[in-house]
Amino acid sequence: MNHSPIETLKRKAAERAADLVRSGMKLGLGTGSTAAHFVDCVGERARDGLDVICVPTSERTRLQAEGWSLRLSTLDETPELDLTVDGADEFDSALRLIKGGGGALLREKIVAAASKRMVVITDASKQVARLGKFKLPVEVDRFGLAATRRHIEDAARACHCSGPVVLRKKDDAQDFLTDGGNAIFDCDLRAIPDAEALAAALNAIPGVVEHGLFIGLASAVIVADPAGIRVLGDLAG
Repeated sequence: MNHSPIETLKRKAAERAADLVRSGMKLGLGTGSTAAHFVDCVGERARDGLDVICVPTSERTRLQAEGWSLRLSTLDETPELDLTVDGADEFDSALRLIKGGGGALLREKIVAAASKRMVVITDASKQVARLGKFKLPVEVDRFGLAATRRHIEDAARACHCSGPVVLRKKDDAQDFLTDGGNAIFDCDLRAIPDAEALAAALNAIPGVVEHGLFIGLASAVIVADPAGIRVLGDLAG
């Protein structure tokens, strides 16, 4: 088990989020290294009697949850969730996020939108004054990739945040594909002056399936740093 300082902080944030969970809840389980700690916390409590229904946001998370024998569902069977807990690649003081570093942004956003509350767990290194330091993932249909890339570049330029737009590859140099079979462009924009405007511009591109700007979805961010836990937003809703 990894007990590095950063993993210890992630675990503390996950434990604080797990305190929000009550038996009978319908939970969305996020994807990524921080969200994995939350799945472990829920699994440990379920082993001790916690009774929840969980909807995972990726195949990776589903396998982890199955390892804890958590009761799993889908959004078709359970279309309304009480709480989703997920990580973030980046967040700002307005609770706007960049997500998708792990490639699960579409399912993560669908699950978050189906939830009464989305609580983000993270460490302090992910907080930024302005979004864009982390490369913005944009999930796209594989048809017409070159044309879609040009539209993304044009949209970014119009929003005053142009930068390299690169097709994500796996370690073996093959195209990275999401659980839904889509490709991802990673946009190295460095700073996004108007996240809402860029989100709207990306939404208008036919080849874009989803983008990693999560705006108006998180109700709170639990941040762990060496000084302790702090909360941005409202954990109650």
